[in-house]
Amino acid sequence: MPATRTRVVLFDLGGVLVRLAGVSAMKDLAGIDDEAEVWRRWLTCDWVRRFERGQCAGPAFAAGVVTDWELPITPAAFLDRFRQWPDGLYEGAVDLVRAVRRDARVGCLSNTNSIHWTDQGGWGLAGMFDFTFLSFQLGLVKPDPEIFQHVASVLAIDARDIIFLDDNSINIDQAVALGFDAVRVQGVVEARQALTDRGLLG
Repeated sequence: MPATRTRVVLFDLGGVLVRLAGVSAMKDLAGIDDEAEVWRRWLTCDWVRRFERGQCAGPAFAAGVVTDWELPITPAAFLDRFRQWPDGLYEGAVDLVRAVRRDARVGCLSNTNSIHWTDQGGWGLAGMFDFTFLSFQLGLVKPDPEIFQHVASVLAIDARDIIFLDDNSINIDQAVALGFDAVRVQGVVEARQALTDRGLLG
């Protein structure tokens, strides 16, 4: 895709620009070996969806997850560990966002929550984005179609002109179904390659 057609690049945060320790932590706590199954359960868990839509507080979220997943840990201990899941930016994340902004408007589209966003200070990236679409502020979560429809409406451009990079295939599949130019990537290296393939980076 020529750079002149690219209007917007949207990054997921965790797993694309931000390192996450949460999947391996939940695999260990829940005794689930399959990473894809952990993601499926996480994204469809009612308590996770409530929390990341900003509809419940941290303690209620933790108690609900511990009960639903039958975790061998107290809610308070789980919430303490949960706070540590974001493990900092991938090397090169800031440089990548800066490079993309030379030729396109740049934002993030992320399932996140008040704890992670506040504790991590927007991961040092908030001020670099032209716009932020955060689930807990919108009351909408991926992979529901409503969040992608909302984004396209706010940006007021054709979904085909939105490049969306996410590390989860469930989210990518939904975005593609709604017309986004969505690509599954993990980390900055793969994100940079996807944007290079689309003529956005040299």
